[in-house]
Amino acid sequence: MNEVINNTFKKVKKLVIGVIGFTILLVGIAMIVLPGPAFIVIPVALGILATEFVWARRLLKKVKQQIRGNNKKK
Repeated sequence: MNEVINNTFKKVKKLVIGVIGFTILLVGIAMIVLPGPAFIVIPVALGILATEFVWARRLLKKVKQQIRGNNKKK
């Protein structure tokens, strides 16, 4: 019984993080054409999604490398 509750909690947590992360990511993508700090919001959304999803972790790592690479050239 305890294991069922634990598994359900993990799935609900993943779902909630996914919904929040994707919502913030969509807002960030909209800010690319609308006024707003998309370059801040999108990495924040990826950071939230990276807590539960491996693909987001990889994408966030690439974004960080891209930012660091651009700063070194200046």
